[in-house]
Amino acid sequence: QVQLVESGGGLVQTGGSLRLSCAASGRTFSSYAMGWFRQAPGKEREFVAIDWSGGRTYYADSVKGRFTISRDNARNTLYLQMNSLKPEDTAVYYCAVGTIAALYPAAYDYWGQGTQVTVSS
Repeated sequence: QVQLVESGGGLVQTGGSLRLSCAASGRTFSSYAMGWFRQAPGKEREFVAIDWSGGRTYYADSVKGRFTISRDNARNTLYLQMNSLKPEDTAVYYCAVGTIAALYPAAYDYWGQGTQVTVSS
């Protein structure tokens, strides 16, 4: 049974930091692409960041320079370090796993339940 469980979300002030975790179980995902997506109320789920092929990363322009994606293969866990947070970062954040590194949600095979991030102005 494959499960992805996000944690670390919460309420933070503008300019603050938060680190999200995504703990995977059921399979080992060291050779898979893992990504973060987010969805704000009334909006489409959007790409945030991906990590694949032993540490290659790519970021959405909206978070570049502020967010850092990483993984700990020993713990089968994906992370998203979020710095300099802005109110527009407010969303439910989801982690996802797939065999292909891609920027669109349909490419991913497994999803977590999401964790809420709220950035106050």
